[in-house]
Amino acid sequence: MKKVVKFGGSSLASARQFKKVADIIRADKSRRYVVPSAPGKRNSKDEKVTDLLYACYDAASQGGAYKKILEKIKNRYMEIIDGLDLNLNLDPEFDKIEENFLAGAGRDYAASRGEYLNGIVIAEYLGFPFVDAAEVIVFNDDGSFDAEETNRELSERLESLDRAVIPGFYGAKRDGSVKTFTRGGSDVTGAIVARAIHADMYENW
Repeated sequence: MKKVVKFGGSSLASARQFKKVADIIRADKSRRYVVPSAPGKRNSKDEKVTDLLYACYDAASQGGAYKKILEKIKNRYMEIIDGLDLNLNLDPEFDKIEENFLAGAGRDYAASRGEYLNGIVIAEYLGFPFVDAAEVIVFNDDGSFDAEETNRELSERLESLDRAVIPGFYGAKRDGSVKTFTRGGSDVTGAIVARAIHADMYENW
């Protein structure tokens, strides 16, 4: 039996929440394909990582002060990594993100990095292979989603993987530029993955 499980931002907002998610996944061996969102709010006064990424990108791409926002984002991930006792260094990823923000990579790219980084973290924590959604979720040049090409690419990639983490919310156009679904699009990614692997069940947590 094969299940796809998608977890929203509040489910992955902190190390404590990550541990709950891991327990859910490990409780059922058929939960083999995981679709994570970006970290959400830890409390009512907190900020979602996606909103921080938008703010950071807007400042960086317009020549404004962005460093403090970037540090805040880094600290969110460091708290999760430290709380999970992982030996994982995201500095190279953040260096690349900063470089791309300054180069004007686009708001879709910016927004997608929350899921991308969370995918790396949860894959490391679970010991699952990480599959970058930008390599398997295909958008046309006009920004429309190519369901059939995506199904081919994703089916082929996951055929040899008994389990995997595929970040939600984004994919890429054929030129490699990142494109996101509308907010809440991780739900859509989960359905796309479920179709590609002929899942027996898709659980949306």
